[in-house]
Amino acid sequence: MSVAKEPPYTHGQLPRTAVLLVNLGTPEAPTPAALRRYLGQFLSDPRVVEIPRAVWMPILHGIILRVRPAKSAAKYASIWTPEGSPLRAWTEKQATLLQGFLGEAGHQVVVRHAMRYGQPSVASQLDALKTEGATRVLVVPMYPQYSGATTASVMDEVFAWGRQTRLLPELRHINHFHDDPAYIESLAASVRDHWQTHGRGDRLVMSFHGMPERTLHLGDPYHCECQKTGRLVAERLGLTKEQYVVTFQSRFGKAKWLEPYTEPTLIKLAREGVKKVDVVCPGFVADCIETLEEIAMEGKQAFLKNGGQAFQYIPCVNDRLDWIRALSGIVQQHMQGWPTQAALQPTTEALTMQQARARALGCPH
Repeated sequence: MSVAKEPPYTHGQLPRTAVLLVNLGTPEAPTPAALRRYLGQFLSDPRVVEIPRAVWMPILHGIILRVRPAKSAAKYASIWTPEGSPLRAWTEKQATLLQGFLGEAGHQVVVRHAMRYGQPSVASQLDALKTEGATRVLVVPMYPQYSGATTASVMDEVFAWGRQTRLLPELRHINHFHDDPAYIESLAASVRDHWQTHGRGDRLVMSFHGMPERTLHLGDPYHCECQKTGRLVAERLGLTKEQYVVTFQSRFGKAKWLEPYTEPTLIKLAREGVKKVDVVCPGFVADCIETLEEIAMEGKQAFLKNGGQAFQYIPCVNDRLDWIRALSGIVQQHMQGWPTQAALQPTTEALTMQQARARALGCPH
């Protein structure tokens, strides 16, 4: 891989802080060709599929990428909006709102967004930040609960970019915010708001993205962090253990995944006589294919088909201001020690003097 051309170094360059929000990713369009590219990148990540490459790659390219893109394209088409992918639209809006919240708090920072798979890529956004003069970058994987398949994969991509970069900015990243009090409150508030508008179901189902069970035994904290998020939200809502259930969705393949599974749980509840359920997805901060199609459409169909009477999907926090305020607080906590306020930046006069001294010492920049 060739090293990208970098902006020239300038002695006494103004320190500039940036924040990069990174979500999972999305295809460019709801078409088989776009899905083939997206799934090819996603399912080639060894963090996502922990099967030996020699075994997995022939299966991926010989079977899965020949069959799955058309099916996935139809699912994406069912949730596509005039603005394009919901995940991209929400993530872009979150970045814009976060920039405003940080500005109101006195922080002069640049906020960008990227996708781990698809566009805009992590590398392209880091390149852009360097071009804009960013000397410090806080990377924020938009996954509340840590997993090697998500959070660590984002940092793999950041480090891969770093291997091709001569002058690295200072880098920090956030591992998780699954128990952040303001984040928990924003989730609870979204449920309360839904109940106030649409009424309350007999059971609250909190559905998180699934992971193979073996990841738990290998040391991944994801399962425990999902359980803690669910418990904290339930406590904030005043729910008893009988009034909510934590489940896991998006199972893939034949291996055992974290249980209980979401759709079988919905079917079981319906058959046991539970008439109304509310479903929220606290592992997603933006609505996407897994929430809008898998839960709000497929999950609803499974529940109603098996005797349920009312199924209500509670949207992700998306652009809720209490969530953006929570995100702003999390980001500010992790930027501590970095000069982000105008009063801490060198003046133009001071910068000119710095550069003059540097030239006198033989530095051309």
